[in-house]
Amino acid sequence: MTIDPTSFTFHDVSEWPIVRQSAQSVRPGYAQQWEREMDSLLALSMPFVVIMEGDQPTEDHEDRKARGIWLKKNKTALAATCKAVIGVEASAIKRAAIQVQMSLATKAFGTRMEIVASNTEAFALAEHILSGLETGAAS
Repeated sequence: MTIDPTSFTFHDVSEWPIVRQSAQSVRPGYAQQWEREMDSLLALSMPFVVIMEGDQPTEDHEDRKARGIWLKKNKTALAATCKAVIGVEASAIKRAAIQVQMSLATKAFGTRMEIVASNTEAFALAEHILSGLETGAAS
């Protein structure tokens, strides 16, 4: 199965298996498109990593609720294919606060979550995680 980048508007899959998600994409009512795209990513049954770029977005209550329900419903399948979610935050103080949230989210959803200072670090970590899967090495 191949991935068609033109069918994605919320996620940037042009560098598959690295998937980029921008905070600027979060707009009221986005959750339905997010769910369709996440379903498509899971249907590929191939490992991938998500890099979240930009400040943490403020979500509408309904979008956050819908996303949370989807994440709970798809926890096992997501953990099997999404090998990490990597956030990018330049501020060390904000990174420390986000890391606490990510630790809780990792426990809740079963997907590894990391926070780094730059896109360069995020891509390097994503490539390391994915290459560890190919060689069978632990990351």
